[in-house]
Amino acid sequence: MIYKDFNNLKISQLAFGTMRLPVLNGNDENIDQDAVEKMVKTAFDNGVNYFDTAWGYHNGKSEVAIGKALRKYDRNSYFIADKFPGYDLANINKVEEIFAQQLERTGLDYFDFYHIHNVHELNIDYYLDPKYRIYDYLTKMKEEGKIKHLGFSTHARFDTFIRFLEKYGDNMEFCQIQLNYLDYNFQEAKLKVEECNKRGIPVMVMEPLRGGRLSNLSEPELAAINKIRPNVTPTQMAFRWLQTIPGVLTILSGMSNPEQMAQNVATFQTDEPLNNEEMNAIEQLAKSMVNPKIQPCTSCRYCTSHCPNEIDIPLMMSLYNEAMVTGADWRQMMALNALPKEKWPTACVSCGACQSVCPQSLNIPQVMEDLTKMLGL
Repeated sequence: MIYKDFNNLKISQLAFGTMRLPVLNGNDENIDQDAVEKMVKTAFDNGVNYFDTAWGYHNGKSEVAIGKALRKYDRNSYFIADKFPGYDLANINKVEEIFAQQLERTGLDYFDFYHIHNVHELNIDYYLDPKYRIYDYLTKMKEEGKIKHLGFSTHARFDTFIRFLEKYGDNMEFCQIQLNYLDYNFQEAKLKVEECNKRGIPVMVMEPLRGGRLSNLSEPELAAINKIRPNVTPTQMAFRWLQTIPGVLTILSGMSNPEQMAQNVATFQTDEPLNNEEMNAIEQLAKSMVNPKIQPCTSCRYCTSHCPNEIDIPLMMSLYNEAMVTGADWRQMMALNALPKEKWPTACVSCGACQSVCPQSLNIPQVMEDLTKMLGL
């Protein structure tokens, strides 16, 4: 197993993410505990020592399942991460209550790593407001030894990411971001990595396979991978790409069965980063994977000054582009829920004023209509 240094600790480069544990009868809350414990044993036997869970995974049952599995092992032999669920604003005033319940669910006395979770446009103002006590309380838990290391995770736009760092960056020990070769340029992941490196903040990786997209390639995409490195699987290539990115501490993989665990631990027995030629080839592949319907919006914002309903059109274009690449999902709705409904794409009246001033003559009203349909609004 490849290990990375963190504050005199050795962290396995492959981490076991527990958002997609094996379940029984298709019920997300009915976790197959026997399968989980077999996977944890395989992880331990192959050097994995970092396990990641969260309040909302499997509707709270992930914390219970992984806690039960880990209690069979020496507490000093592994690291476990949990997160404060501020993505749900109903939780904002419950940091003390939730933290206590998380310790109870896992059966632990402390967390090695703890995240201010899913910093994004909907909750950033709450996270930054001291009256909600989130940062202060979690800092207190660190002082008491119930949190060993405090950091944050985010899917936010880069400007929101910077807002959080400007307030708390000096005291964040790690940052977990969505990072893979498809999102490196497309979702501003490169900018986030560079900012973390500049600040000396280690990067933890989530969605290394983009929800399985990078493991399930088309025939032309698979041929491109084989041309870059023959006999390497798409999954292995995605991980090797991540081994090349500076500042990456550990890579979370949400493994759902023992077979995936066995395959991934085999990959991480060696460190095989890509060379410059291979990195350039992967960048070209990523570009080719982007849907041709992607809108080349540059966020010049000429359009916004002409919109009668003051819709944040560049944001809507970004959400549309993301949905076109990997399908409409919770990410777009999370961004919309940070806005009043009168600023959603449904508020577009198709007047065409935006298109008339767009330097690229993009059909913005059509994009608003398509985004509305894709999200089922």
